[in-house]
Amino acid sequence: MGVNDGDRLTRSVPRRAGQAARAAAQMTTAGRHEALERLLAGRLHEPFAVLGPRVAEGVLRYRAWLPAARRARFADGGPVLRALPRRPGLYEWSGVPGTLPSHPVLEWQDGTGTWHEHIDPYSFPPALAPSALATFAGGRDAGAHHLLGAHPMHCDGIAGVRFSVWAPNAERVSVIGDFNEWDDRRHPLQVHAPYGVWELFVPGVVAGALYKFEIRSREDGRVRQKSDPYARACELRPATASRVAGRPRHAWQDDAWLRQRGRWDWQHAPVSIYEVHLGSWRRKADGGFLDYRTLAHELVEHVTALGFTHVELLPLSEHPFDGSWGYQTTGYFAPTSRFGSPDDFRYFVDHCHRHGIGVILDWVGGHFPKDEHALARFDGSALYEHHDVRLGEHPDWGTLVFNHGRHEVASFLLANLHYWAEEFHIDGFRVDAVASMLYRDYSRRDGEWVPNIYGGRENLEAVAFLRLINEYVHREFPGVVVVAEESTAWPQVSRPTWLGGLGFSMKWNMGWMHDVLTYLSLDPVHRAYHHDRLTFGLLYAFDENFVLPLSHDEVVHGKGALLAKLPGDAWQRHATLRLLYTLQFTYPGKKLLFMGGELAMPREWNHDEALPWALLSDPMHRGCCDLVRDLAHLYRARAALHRFDFEAHGFSWIDCHDVQQSVLSYLRRDGDGVVVVVLNFTPVVRHDYRIGVPVGGAWRELINSDAGVYGGSGVGNLGMVTSEARPWMGQPHALRLTLPPLGALVLAPV
Repeated sequence: MGVNDGDRLTRSVPRRAGQAARAAAQMTTAGRHEALERLLAGRLHEPFAVLGPRVAEGVLRYRAWLPAARRARFADGGPVLRALPRRPGLYEWSGVPGTLPSHPVLEWQDGTGTWHEHIDPYSFPPALAPSALATFAGGRDAGAHHLLGAHPMHCDGIAGVRFSVWAPNAERVSVIGDFNEWDDRRHPLQVHAPYGVWELFVPGVVAGALYKFEIRSREDGRVRQKSDPYARACELRPATASRVAGRPRHAWQDDAWLRQRGRWDWQHAPVSIYEVHLGSWRRKADGGFLDYRTLAHELVEHVTALGFTHVELLPLSEHPFDGSWGYQTTGYFAPTSRFGSPDDFRYFVDHCHRHGIGVILDWVGGHFPKDEHALARFDGSALYEHHDVRLGEHPDWGTLVFNHGRHEVASFLLANLHYWAEEFHIDGFRVDAVASMLYRDYSRRDGEWVPNIYGGRENLEAVAFLRLINEYVHREFPGVVVVAEESTAWPQVSRPTWLGGLGFSMKWNMGWMHDVLTYLSLDPVHRAYHHDRLTFGLLYAFDENFVLPLSHDEVVHGKGALLAKLPGDAWQRHATLRLLYTLQFTYPGKKLLFMGGELAMPREWNHDEALPWALLSDPMHRGCCDLVRDLAHLYRARAALHRFDFEAHGFSWIDCHDVQQSVLSYLRRDGDGVVVVVLNFTPVVRHDYRIGVPVGGAWRELINSDAGVYGGSGVGNLGMVTSEARPWMGQPHALRLTLPPLGALVLAPV
């Protein structure tokens, strides 16, 4: 799984040049004539067989391909090249071996009389090493992005770009771009036949050039213009060309962060994630997007003040449609150009790291859109997707499903994860829609899916792929986490592969989220009959390493804002939302909150506009934001609230049976420290409410979600309460509390 460019090129270009010349010389006259006709017809897959220099019978013959030329010559007053009769665009010269430069400079005149000059690309023979191509074809090539794509480099001291693309079912591939007037005739690529990889070094092309691959399919004969799957930069939508990316210029300053991350014990550390859609978090006054660098400063300031440890970015790989939020990716290796350049995004991550904020990237490895310019039927065949629509198309999203069992596709996706972690120092990946990858019958009716080789519904190829990427990321990038959005009961999602698990670091707890939101949507008078919605989750809370998500998915598509889901008048809805956040930050599991949650937004998220920051001028909304801030800081400061998020001995019920009063109470522990949490899910004040506690003496209210500073009614215990020396609920001491209406208390012994 090497990733060094040098490992992917043969060391001896002259030797390869000799091989190309010998192959051309060995071609029969009839074969050469046929190849030339195919070149003229735009159907040739091996242009080096007929172009460039070759020696035969002591004579050097040189053939140039200049399809837009009216006449041609060597530069600097050199001899004129002879146009071949009946073969427009082909020019030839013959002479004594050794008299021609290794890389001739050609001058040619177009139909308008304008002269052009370039170095002949067919004097640079293909240089990709067979060993590198074999690694790519083996399905475990985390460095495939060094092999394929557009790479600025020097060959024999001459600057240019090496283009390469995987298209095994193509009859001909050309690179087209602003450097050749988008003329598909001028730069046909050479195929490495056993591997289906096409290659050409084009001298003179520079970083910033726009390009695509034009592909003639052997399967259906159609010609398609495709963006580069491995492109590291793209045009701003709605344009769809790839852009040659230059070498990174950003000087990283996050060495201390990366060293610390490599030693990070994420299982026992606080992890609180602020989920962000960069296009709508904030915007310019005119409604335009902020750039990566501005976002870095403004977002880090906000997240730091709130106390979150990480930001999680909705997919940033290039996508054509704003309304997909990035989940219909077309440029897997290109940070979206909406907010700036790849170096601008490097600055964003670096700035986060230098201010103690980790960056998690939402990653879509299960499906991709059908856009004509992208991966769909890339070379005229089902290349990245399955051929059978029962496997290859997703019925819910109108997208195509990756064929994870195809080795080259596995290399593509594995290399993509490596690329983001290596090039952009990403700290984690949230893998989207894992359930859709695991099951062949996901969202399909009988007869619309194909069983696996054992007759089951499990997608065995996707399972093997997920284990592969999790093993690789954890091994090669210590401290980088991989989080599954997985909504089923698939066992051991976040357990090591050597124990039979899928190997993810963590998994979203969708069951907790659905149960809690369903419970809180009920009128308080009915909650007593659904108390198990709050308690059931503890039966499985430690089966996985869970993240508790209140994500973007819960505030879109007509679901309404969190605040709008809750019953009662405005005061009750705000109080219940504060209660929800207190439950989330004190319940076992890492935390995730979608942007705007801290604002208590009254309506669902709209990706076309910025968050309604003016809400913070309202005391109720400002109070909610202040509570989220205090909860996040408390979660980080109190080890009892995070150290054993994934271990049962960090949690115990005080009382989970008070159904009639709809009250829950529990302990969080870290060995030495202890925190008590009491939640009242009715709008009734509970006076003299007694609970058992393990420690006697004074207990301080760390959080009262009903405090006046949060927009509450101010009911509580004046910040302190002293225990009674009487056993209660299996504990040696007791507290007599006043429980605020629709409120939560978090207490700790003084």
